[in-house]
This record gives sequence, C-alpha cells and structure tokens, in this order.
Amino acid sequence: MDKRELAEFEKAIDKIWTIAQRFGLDPFPVHFEIVPPTIMYEFGAYGLPERFSHWTHGRAYQQIKTLYDYGLSKIYELVINANPAEAFLLENNPVLQNEVVVAHVLGHVDFFKHNAYFQKTDRKMTESAAIHAERIRHYEFLHGSAEVEKFLDAVLSIQDHVDTTAQPPAETRKKSSVPETPYDDLFYLGGEKRPERPRIPDKLPPEPEADILGFIARHARYLEDWQRDIIDLVRAEQLYFVPQMQTKIMNEGWASYWHARIIRELDLSTEDHLEFSRMHAGVLAPSRRQINPYYVGMKILEDIERRWDNPTEEEQQKLGRQPGQGRAKLFEVREIESDASFLRNYLTKDLVEELDLYLYRLQGNQWVIVEKDWEKVRDVLVRSVTSFGRPYIVVEDADYRRNGELYLRHCFEGEELDPVYAEKTLRYVYQLWGRPVHLDTVVQGKSTIFSYDGGASWSVRKAEEHTPVRHAL
Repeated sequence: MDKRELAEFEKAIDKIWTIAQRFGLDPFPVHFEIVPPTIMYEFGAYGLPERFSHWTHGRAYQQIKTLYDYGLSKIYELVINANPAEAFLLENNPVLQNEVVVAHVLGHVDFFKHNAYFQKTDRKMTESAAIHAERIRHYEFLHGSAEVEKFLDAVLSIQDHVDTTAQPPAETRKKSSVPETPYDDLFYLGGEKRPERPRIPDKLPPEPEADILGFIARHARYLEDWQRDIIDLVRAEQLYFVPQMQTKIMNEGWASYWHARIIRELDLSTEDHLEFSRMHAGVLAPSRRQINPYYVGMKILEDIERRWDNPTEEEQQKLGRQPGQGRAKLFEVREIESDASFLRNYLTKDLVEELDLYLYRLQGNQWVIVEKDWEKVRDVLVRSVTSFGRPYIVVEDADYRRNGELYLRHCFEGEELDPVYAEKTLRYVYQLWGRPVHLDTVVQGKSTIFSYDGGASWSVRKAEEHTPVRHAL
C-alpha cells in the first residue's frame, strides 16, 4: 500500500469498528499489521509468531507457499486469540480485500472473547510461545539439536491426545512435602501434624485417561526433567489451540456472517460491490468432497436467525418464542455452543437437504454416495468434530502385566486405524514411556492388540478380555 491507500485503509478500519459495535459485537482491541506473503506463510505454518522450530513447521511452510505460488490457495488473514488480539493482513491485497478481512477479523475476535470454550485459554500465548522456543533452544545447546528434535518427533506424534477439558499446569514438578519412602517420616520435623502418605491407587489410572500426553509427562519413569518440560510446553500450546478446533465451523461461520453485514453498510462503489460479491462467493463456495466451515457455519446461523425471527404458532405457544428474537438467539448460540452441540442442535433436515450434505465412500476407483438420511449425516458430522477427526484413545493401564507396560485402548466408533501410522506412533510412544506399549483396537471387525517392545518389529495378536492389574497396597 502507498501512503494514500494506507490513510484510506486506516479510516476504513475506524468505520468498520464503529459498524461492528453498532451491530452489538464486542471484540478485544485488535492490533492490525500488514505483512508480506513470506511472513504470512510462516505464521500460517507455525500457528503463532516466534514458536519453536521443528521440521513439521518447515514442511507446512513449503506446502502453504507452494499452494499460494501456484494460485491454488491464499491466506487472507491470520488472527491471534489474545488480549489485545493480533491480526496480520497481506500487504499485496487490494484495499477492499483487506477491509473485508478487517470485518472478518472483528467477528473472530468477538467470538474469542465471548465463546465459553475460549474463556480459560492463555491470552498471552504469543509471549508464552516465545519463552517456550527459548527454552527449547537452551535444551538444544545442552543436549544437542538432533537429540531434542528426535524427542520432539515423539511428542508431536501424540500432541492431539490431550484432555480437552484440562488446562496447562502452573507448575508440574514441585517437590512434594510428603515422605518419599516408608522411613522418611521417622525424621519428619516440620509442624505439629505429620502429612499423610499418599495412598497408592488400586489401578493407574483409576479411570481411563484421555490426556495421553499429560499422563506420560506425569508418570513415565525414565524421562529427564528437560524432556518432561518439553512435553508440558507442547501440551500447553496444544491446549491453546483446542478451542479453535472445537469451534471451527461456528467461528468461521460467525466471522463470515458479520463481514457480509458490515461490508454492506459501507458506501461502496458499484465496482467495489461487485468485487466484494466475488470474494465473498469464493470464500463461501461449497465443496463436493469436504465441509466448507465458512459456508456451513454461516448458513446455519442464518437459518437460526430466520427461525427465531419468525417462530411458528406452535413454537410460540409451546416454547414461548416471540417474533424478532433471531439476533438475540445468535448471540446466545455464539456464547455457549461448540461445533458438536451447534450441529446437533441446529443442523435441521431442511438444512441438510439445502446444503446437499451426504456421506460418501471410495468403492473401487469411484467415490460413491452411501447415505443421505439427514439424521445419519448429522450424527456423523457431530462425531467428526467431537474428536477433530482423530481417533479417541485412552490410557487403560499403566502397569499392564505388573511390568510397567502401557496399555492403550482405542474407543472404536466405526473408523479403523491406519496400521502403518499406528505402528509408527506406537514406536514413538515407546520412546516416551520407556517400556512396552500395547494398543487395543479393531481390525477388519475383530478386536486386535498391536504391541511394540523396542525391537525391530511390532506384534499383532487377537485381543482377550483385558482385566487391569490391581496394584499391591
């Protein structure tokens, strides 16, 4: 942008902000920065500015850059969930495009501020990520870059397996004040009441544990302090991203809904109005192969507004709905729902048919539609967003066979694991746990256990009824 365009753009930001507030949006303050494409690739690949280096981030950078260079994809903006929020815009975008992006960003930041799933996120994660990166560089200096990268490979292979209801611990390795051996309390000199020795649980974990990453950090016997620290910081960053994964359809739908309405309030020329319509249509274009969250999210929100603005007589009598409550209902939905509840509660039969949603499968060399029943389509969508498309795996027993082995169970919901991927991941889990690991899953309809003990190969056997070992008290 030249000076004239920049001055025009700054005035447009003020106008867009005023319109957004008039509509009832209440975002955090936003710092906008215009950056070249290379910086946008980097932020898109790393997820956060100044995040730790790893080859997977470099791979993502090259993929994003290649798609952009060949005109196959474009990152219009990147917005950071923080207070104040940070938003990065492409410097070679026309002014109108960046005006649309500003309106879209304000929708995102309003969502970050008010949606229940974001309330416990670290709003200073940009600073935290920089501190994490510095710590990892320090470990690379102490232990060697190759050793740290090898360990990060293992940690990142299971980074998705965190407890989505958990938050990063403030400090995970404080020295305990309770005796560490049966004899330590004979010499206890602190205070009037001797602390009670912790009771050894009958089973570890007492209940199946979905936070595999956190469980390994707490209970793996052979990890060094620097390794536990790396697991903790990777887990903290993953938990920061979880709400965005839980609300992708809602969040993009909300931002798209509002950028459309805000831009329509601007005094656009005919040419700019046509250009905006083309850009908006491109962003919301439905896909034949996958869900476009911008499109589906916005259409559901518009349907909610229409139905709550114009309730039927039955809805007025039985549910107490009054006409004209559509906008108020949208703000309520924005505040309390995740994608799973959003789809379960508001994806109706009429919408499934209007959006032409269906289930398909590759049969031979062709993709074939296998299901169009609206409830089955909805339920599959809900399951897919509940675990972000990842398999739901839990720690069942951390002392399997009374030998310190780790027994994992795949909560099978119809989708089998990729055996090649499962084998590689088990090797990484073994690297972290330090003892043999087992994964109970389903293969071709039969219960199967994959095992790896650190050797050159892994084993597969028929699963038997698993009775967790009770620990001696």
